[in-house]
Amino acid sequence: MTETSSTQVTSAAAEIAAEEAEKNSTTRKGATRRKAKSTSTTTKKAAGTRKHRNSKSKAVAADTPDALIPAPVLEITDPSQFGRINVLDVTPNEECGVYPARVELGEQFTVTAQVFIEGRAKVGATAVLHTPRGRAAASRTMTCVNPGLDRWTCEMQVGEHSDVLPWEDGFAAVKRQLGNWSLVVEGWEDSFATWLHDAKIKVKVHDSDVENALDEGAELLGRWAKTRDAGLNADQKKELQAAAETLANKELTPVERLAAADNDEIAALHESNPLRDGVSPSRPVHLLVQRSKSTFAAWYQFFPRSEGAYVDQETGKIVQGTLKTSVSGLERAKAEGFDIVYLPPIFPIGVTNRKGRNNTLVAGPDDPGSPFGIGSAEGGHDTVDPLLGTMDDFKALVAKAHELGLEIALDFALQCSPDHPWVKEHPNWFRHKPDGTIAFAENPPKKYQDIYPIDFNADMEGIEKEVVRLMTLWIDAGVTVFRVDNPHTKPVRFWQDVIATITKKHPEVLFLAEAFTRPGMMRALSYAGFTQSHCYFPWRNTKEELEEYLGETNSDDAFYQHNTFWPTTPDILTAYVRDNGIAGHAVRAVLAAMGSPSWGIYNGFELIENRQRPGFEEQIDNEKYEIKVRDWSKADEYGIAEMLTSLNRIRREHPATHSYHNLTVLRSSDPNILAFARHTPAEFTGTGKPDTLIVVVNLDGHDAHQSLIHLELGDFGLPTDKGVALKDELTGREFTWSWDNFVSLAPWADVAHVLSVQY
Repeated sequence: MTETSSTQVTSAAAEIAAEEAEKNSTTRKGATRRKAKSTSTTTKKAAGTRKHRNSKSKAVAADTPDALIPAPVLEITDPSQFGRINVLDVTPNEECGVYPARVELGEQFTVTAQVFIEGRAKVGATAVLHTPRGRAAASRTMTCVNPGLDRWTCEMQVGEHSDVLPWEDGFAAVKRQLGNWSLVVEGWEDSFATWLHDAKIKVKVHDSDVENALDEGAELLGRWAKTRDAGLNADQKKELQAAAETLANKELTPVERLAAADNDEIAALHESNPLRDGVSPSRPVHLLVQRSKSTFAAWYQFFPRSEGAYVDQETGKIVQGTLKTSVSGLERAKAEGFDIVYLPPIFPIGVTNRKGRNNTLVAGPDDPGSPFGIGSAEGGHDTVDPLLGTMDDFKALVAKAHELGLEIALDFALQCSPDHPWVKEHPNWFRHKPDGTIAFAENPPKKYQDIYPIDFNADMEGIEKEVVRLMTLWIDAGVTVFRVDNPHTKPVRFWQDVIATITKKHPEVLFLAEAFTRPGMMRALSYAGFTQSHCYFPWRNTKEELEEYLGETNSDDAFYQHNTFWPTTPDILTAYVRDNGIAGHAVRAVLAAMGSPSWGIYNGFELIENRQRPGFEEQIDNEKYEIKVRDWSKADEYGIAEMLTSLNRIRREHPATHSYHNLTVLRSSDPNILAFARHTPAEFTGTGKPDTLIVVVNLDGHDAHQSLIHLELGDFGLPTDKGVALKDELTGREFTWSWDNFVSLAPWADVAHVLSVQY
């Protein structure tokens, strides 16, 4: 796609209409030829038709017999009405515009629209962003990428990226930029381009009407110089006036006169400050602008009760970790470059029907139970498990995280053990069997005997109020992100109400949906307000599957659903990770970190914990049901921690990894070699230089593979007549690439290249 320069146009259609009204108050004299009548009852005359009293040349004046009447601005009083120029199918926009497209502050994204006019006249298009307060904050000239389909496009950015965190000084300025922005595509008649196209032909063939054509051009440039909408400075206005006078000078040859308007200087003005006639705005498209980490985030998960756990040498029993010992997990996450630490539930765990190791139905005396079986005599969702510590201990852990620049994400599992206080306080909140007993949760053939499912049909409003109370309590304690367990088993409307209530007061709070379910439900949860979502990435392992899923994740779908790539979770350990050893872990880490702006790691990945429970796609000795004692000194033996650290460094240093809208899959000749590129133009990097990363991965964890990778140089603004210098960000080695490039990757050496273009 060809990127155009930024235009200085900042006026909205209303401002232009006001200018037109002012111009229409001037009576036009002497127009006896080619006079057109406006079909609008609200616009008396077209813009720019007033007499230029100070014009030195008759041909420059607007009242000559050959004056062209420009397209008027037509008032639109109903969303179904067309303007003078037709604008259709503006994207991003789905579900008839009911749900706003979501972008992170400073994120690069693509705008498209169909823009056209009747006949053979030429048109242009401008995309304009408006702040929540209605101010036109940014605009860009669009490029026609498919003339046959009248498809126009441009890249845009809402505000500037900010890494200021919610608890830091300066976040108030960030917060003011969050909320509902609007995007309008303004179509307009490109009178200059239409005129120049015809005039060049007439001059070339010595058409008998060439004199009229040149006079029309002189008038048009004079009107352009006086149009406030063009945003011209004094020198630019003088340049256009001088060109108009030359066009009107009959002492020169037609070729010499035309050259005054057909040159690089006027072409540059046409690109940056065009004359826009008949400006016609589209219906607004709404954008929900969210803070950093809503799109670009690196998650790290650990269980506080395992962090710092050890075996008592005298008793042989495990002594569990606490919130105080969990500081080591924060420090590990920080050292590896992650920025959000996700803690599974830290609430009291029920005793009734408590699960044992590997999800057995009978717990032993020392089995801690699943932290997802929430609630006991000590309390429910508003209480810290006494075995982990106190609320003050939790606040101290959050304070330490903030000191390290880390956010705390707390798991919010809306489910209860039979011992939860709600069972007695709100028995109507639970589903009952015909015999009057409460039914435990199940997903046949799976059964969760330690959990009572909530029945939202009885008192959804009451449950919503309680959940808002609980989330507010944890927000006050320093939580800025909630990871919600199994949201797809609760009504979408429930989450929509809860998230809207929370974010109205706390727009900085983010939500991650753990929803490995049908695509429709995942999309609906995104519409309902979930900022990010777990997804199908763990099960996309072949080249064909990954190419399709990378394209799906990094597309217009991502204006609504932000897929977060996790190679493993406590519930997911695929056959690929099981069977491909250290190389497989490295491959999945590269794909997750480079394939999506948001990714996450469940701790233990660094220690190659990849043994499956027989018959299940999850780890044996699952941490959900027991406390893990880990020897973190062994992490250096595998090199995965080092790989994670490098990947997070690359992500921080390269803006191209920050957007869901800039990935291109590259052609590769080997079925085991996957390649893709991420590209951000210079206007959106904050560095003044474009940023391009090329990722090449050998998906085979056992054998070496070679491939040719095709790079369409022009698509990324790269020189097409010479080699391009690349640096492997993982190893520091340097390469030179052109159109087709040979790559060889072996799992015992390099599983992947992450190549940055050296501009």
